[in-house]
Amino acid sequence: MEKPTNILNIALARAAKRLSKPFFVDREILHKIESVSRNIHNRAGVRLLMSCLLAKLDNPKVDVRKPYTEIGDKDSFSGRTYDETYIGNFIAKHRLPCNPTTAFLTPALRNQNIMLTPKLNLVGRPPEVYQDVLELLDLVHKKTIAANLLLAETMRQLIIVRDENQKRIKSLLKNLRNTGSIPLSGEDIINLIQQHLDCKGSSRLPVLIVAAAYHTIGVCIRERVLPLQSHNSADRQTGALRDLQITLIDENNIITSYEMKMKKVTIDDIDVALQKIRSAKRKIDNYIFITTDVIDDGVKKYAKSLYEQTGGIEIVILDCIGFLRHFIHLFHRFRLQYIDEYQKLVMLEPDSAVSQPLKEAFLVLRQTAESS
Repeated sequence: MEKPTNILNIALARAAKRLSKPFFVDREILHKIESVSRNIHNRAGVRLLMSCLLAKLDNPKVDVRKPYTEIGDKDSFSGRTYDETYIGNFIAKHRLPCNPTTAFLTPALRNQNIMLTPKLNLVGRPPEVYQDVLELLDLVHKKTIAANLLLAETMRQLIIVRDENQKRIKSLLKNLRNTGSIPLSGEDIINLIQQHLDCKGSSRLPVLIVAAAYHTIGVCIRERVLPLQSHNSADRQTGALRDLQITLIDENNIITSYEMKMKKVTIDDIDVALQKIRSAKRKIDNYIFITTDVIDDGVKKYAKSLYEQTGGIEIVILDCIGFLRHFIHLFHRFRLQYIDEYQKLVMLEPDSAVSQPLKEAFLVLRQTAESS
């Protein structure tokens, strides 16, 4: 029996050889596979599908519809184990457009322990993606379609999506290099990033806005950003104090921690931060909230009042664009380096954190700004 990694490699190679020719002629089946593989709003469904198919190909005795050992049947299996052990590394290596984290911790799947049949309502969004996954798994169970062909076709769809995305990004980057205008002013850059923040699905951007600042002048101030954690990784899983952690350039001890909010910061948020600070192994200097919403004076005063209580740790709340404006004008000569660093971080984020349309939107916005 082929090992799981070899099964995935064979499926990928098989798909790469016939990108222009689907493995199925049935349009209804193809439509379901395309729905699962290409939906930009849900990238967990395709990981669920691939994990179950991989388990079936690794051990033909399992029921492809039973990816939970809690079911207790002899033919059940741990879909999460296949997902985290094999699928995750595989999609990262080949840059396939899927979630970077397991599908089995998403709200629709994490509390399930029953057989996945088409009659089951997984209460996920969009619902048609999950319904199509369930129907495809049922077709495999009934031997209407072969698991190896379904896996290969899924890989084919993912390769096509990946290549299409990369081609569009390369084209936009090429157009950007050909703009040939005078450098953007500081206010132009601030306006550009504000427009990007106003786009749909921008919750990851405040992290990148602040991280880009440290990437730009970190050597000057002798501070650096610790590697960014996944956008949908819980703090308790990653060990991160918050969204962004800053250390001195030659040390690993956290001196500043940033927490990003796309809504108002509340006193409850600050109290939760206090718990995190108290449970941390080492004392930090600053805990900074970055918000895209208005800042209440009462909440700001409460944060300020905690300085003595925490033994000298400053807890502050900053407006996201206010932070950016101060940085851009304070380090005005670095403003173009900053926007390049921000663009680099945006492009490097997985699509689950910064979607393909959001990446393309930034490049279009920047080209427009530099052409004006």
